[in-house]
Amino acid sequence: MISPEKIQRANELIKSSRKTAVFTGAGISVPCGIPPFRGPGGVWNRYDPGLLSIDRFRKSPEESWDAIREIFYPDNMVIKPSRSHEILAQMESKGFISTVITQNIDSLHSKAGSVNVLELHGNSSKAVCLTCTAVMDLTTKLLALRVPRCPHCSTGLLKPSFTFFGEPLDGRTLEDAFHQALQCDLMICIGSTGEVMPAAAVPAATSTSGGKIIEINPIRSNFTSSITDLHLQATSDEVLEVISSLLF
Repeated sequence: MISPEKIQRANELIKSSRKTAVFTGAGISVPCGIPPFRGPGGVWNRYDPGLLSIDRFRKSPEESWDAIREIFYPDNMVIKPSRSHEILAQMESKGFISTVITQNIDSLHSKAGSVNVLELHGNSSKAVCLTCTAVMDLTTKLLALRVPRCPHCSTGLLKPSFTFFGEPLDGRTLEDAFHQALQCDLMICIGSTGEVMPAAAVPAATSTSGGKIIEINPIRSNFTSSITDLHLQATSDEVLEVISSLLF
């Protein structure tokens, strides 16, 4: 149970902020049925992270694609945005936040109606050809193939258009994220462990430039004792429902 004083403080910070950005990690999507990668019940407790390294993917695409389908595209999986995703979209439409910067690849922010979304690690709905660089929807027809090949050049290996281990983040997206972080005077960090770099450096940029950090997370993270000014220790659905009732 979050104290009313902390909720009121969060409300005051949001209302008085000139520009607020939101930074989200896996925790915001857990209520949607998407497991986190780290911590209890995390994906990497059940799968070898090396299966999603770009070198191993190139050398053993069959093995990697078997794991990719099980982790990211299980049969009959229908994922819908959480209440938190919906509230953040409403907060953007009402001018309380300017941008959502996310580590997640599930596209749920956009599906919920958020417009200004920066996906640091790409997204799972597209595929990219490693030979001709064509980008396309990752359809059920392509997923049905043991190793999807590019329909444009016919030979190129397709990979989901999210970042694998050993790949750099998209430079333009990362640059835009740091620009937003340095411009805002408040960042709300939701459901991130703060362990994955360089993404975790984005909220730190806000703090270093003098901005405040609100963290919404039922557990302590790497942010909590380093940059967090106000920790609301509960799920994002619980916290944002209360905060939104005060804002609008």
